Amino acid sequence: MKSVLGIINLEGNDSLIKELVEHRSLASIPFAGRYRIIDFPLSNMVNSGVGNVGVLLSAKSRSIMDHLRSGKDWDLARHRDGLSYLPSVHRNGQSDRGNIEGLYRNIDFVEHSAERYVLLVRSDAIYNMNFAPVLRFHQNTGADVTVVYNTAFDEQQGSCTLLETAENGLVTDLAQKMVSYEGAKLSMGIYLMEKRTFLDIVKDTFEHGGTDFMRDGLMQRFDDFAVYGYEHKGYVARMTSTAAYYKANMDVLRPGVWEELFMGEDPIYTKSKDEVPVQYKDTAKVTNSLIANGCVIRGEVENSIIFRGVTIAEGAKVKDSIIMQQCDLEENALLEHVICDKNVKITRDKWLKGAANYPLIVSKNVVI
Repeated sequence: MKSVLGIINLEGNDSLIKELVEHRSLASIPFAGRYRIIDFPLSNMVNSGVGNVGVLLSAKSRSIMDHLRSGKDWDLARHRDGLSYLPSVHRNGQSDRGNIEGLYRNIDFVEHSAERYVLLVRSDAIYNMNFAPVLRFHQNTGADVTVVYNTAFDEQQGSCTLLETAENGLVTDLAQKMVSYEGAKLSMGIYLMEKRTFLDIVKDTFEHGGTDFMRDGLMQRFDDFAVYGYEHKGYVARMTSTAAYYKANMDVLRPGVWEELFMGEDPIYTKSKDEVPVQYKDTAKVTNSLIANGCVIRGEVENSIIFRGVTIAEGAKVKDSIIMQQCDLEENALLEHVICDKNVKITRDKWLKGAANYPLIVSKNVVI
């Protein structure tokens, strides 16, 4: 895997999760108590042995740069290679031409690298996998491009790329749809290819007016390449909507999902913070919940995820909810199917309720 250059693409469609990306990129949304979504693709690369990683920045990148910093927590703060930030092209705070222009403007990062292969990964999914078997599959099949996919276990909303493959893994068709069905083969946004193939696709696509690597690069030139699909059979959650984000967090409370993501041989790394352990007071009652360091719990927490530094007063109850960093819940507050962004204060006796398929979102820094 030392012959593989990693690129993490932060550009993505966040239109169905816009409440959580008003001040941050999708990749920096907090997840599972102490992580960010970008921790998963980045940790997977490091665990696979990829030592040279570029992060293609999006319009709202401050939170990502603050989180990753030098890459020390992922062992990427190195004198040679390591973590690099690739500035994208934004006008009026928005990405103008999708991920292709960002890749094209940073093409020298790829051209000057010593690696033979390029691993291009999107940053909007939760999974834990080692990419070394993908490289072996790519080499054994003689593929020009290998696309990693998983099989959907239920119907999913949001833009997705569907594959059809032959028995040997050869991709026979690619299509983009807004809804996927159970049993469909869904691209995970992970592409492995030789460097010369990557440069060919990016340059040709940009110079012919294309904007998206998959749609305008691979799909439009599908007959020019031997594209193979590699199936990842583990847990995958795509952040295609607020409901998908909520469900993925609730999935973490299931022991099987938690063990696969966080208790295997390959750990998920994140930015380290030195905080005191959770304080459970005499009046606290907690069941089937994930509570991060720095919290003070005096109330009741059920089937919820509580991030660092949250205070839950006596008489307050949190059920089926996600409470992000530094929130404060006063006496007798009730939250059910709620997502509280950072630094939210819920004053005494306030009741907030959403639904499992449509959670109520409280924006950052709000007092209710």
